[in-house]
Amino acid sequence: MREHLSDPYVLKANAEGYRARAAYKLMEIDDRDRLLKPGVVVVDLGAAPGSWSQVAVQRCGGSGKVFALDLLPMEPLAGVSFLQGDFTEESVLAALEAQLDGREVDLVFSDMAPNLSGVAAVDQARSIHLCELALDFARSHLKPAGRFLVKVFQGEGFIAFRQEMEGVFSSVQVRKPKASRDRSAEVYLLGSGLRPR
Repeated sequence: MREHLSDPYVLKANAEGYRARAAYKLMEIDDRDRLLKPGVVVVDLGAAPGSWSQVAVQRCGGSGKVFALDLLPMEPLAGVSFLQGDFTEESVLAALEAQLDGREVDLVFSDMAPNLSGVAAVDQARSIHLCELALDFARSHLKPAGRFLVKVFQGEGFIAFRQEMEGVFSSVQVRKPKASRDRSAEVYLLGSGLRPR
């Protein structure tokens, strides 16, 4: 807890009004890869508490549209259409698709992580499963030029998931932002160049 409270990114988030230190991970990736532009349609999977949605709204301007989903509640955020529900349930996915109302998506990002059981092998498998669901969603809803950014924990299933992404996108790049703690096994995979189905 002491480490968290003294974390420079936590302090910076508090000072600058971001809901979590994770905002700086997305900002760093976006500064490099130019994902967020005025007018883009974004889907934020695993959005709570909302720091990635905050960054997306700021960088997409009033002409952009941000759709966010999480199992946990999220305080309302101007410019964000939030849906609370379990992404693994068909009814929740259908509700999100209804909100999209036929729009093709420019960017899907997923910072989802499972509720941890404390059993490393179980948690890793659950995490990879969420990544696969997010990839399926991206494949179905992205524009041809759309991009997909997903948090993945290195470990069992990581290589297979990356290969699965490479079957969907012509380019898959690894990003490890400075705001990601060094000891964390998390990396972000960025897919672009959607292959024809």
